[in-house]
Amino acid sequence: QVQLVESGGGFVQPGGSLRLSCAASGSILSISTMGWYRQAPGQQRELVATITVAGKTNYTDSVKGRFTISRANAKNTAYLQMNSLRPEDTAVYYCTAYLLANWYPNYENYWGQGTQVTVAS
Repeated sequence: QVQLVESGGGFVQPGGSLRLSCAASGSILSISTMGWYRQAPGQQRELVATITVAGKTNYTDSVKGRFTISRANAKNTAYLQMNSLRPEDTAVYYCTAYLLANWYPNYENYWGQGTQVTVAS
């Protein structure tokens, strides 16, 4: 009924760029916060960036100045522009949305399936 679908992952050389997209669909009344997390092999899942409906952003220190999160509220879509990519950015990137569905009177967190980003020469 509610689905988040990521796209835009792939293989890129160090110093390159990628733009990830996350499209939320289904019976959605409102999305409060959207964000991106990532998980590298053998590591814990970590927050990368978040953005509120008002446009307030937050980034983990390792991506500040290189990544930019944005959203198109009318499309229920979030983006992550990744520049100056490093090998240590290699991970599965997951989209999340804190949203209100039309059948349930509380906001709940939803997750996408993840998209692989590989930074290597």
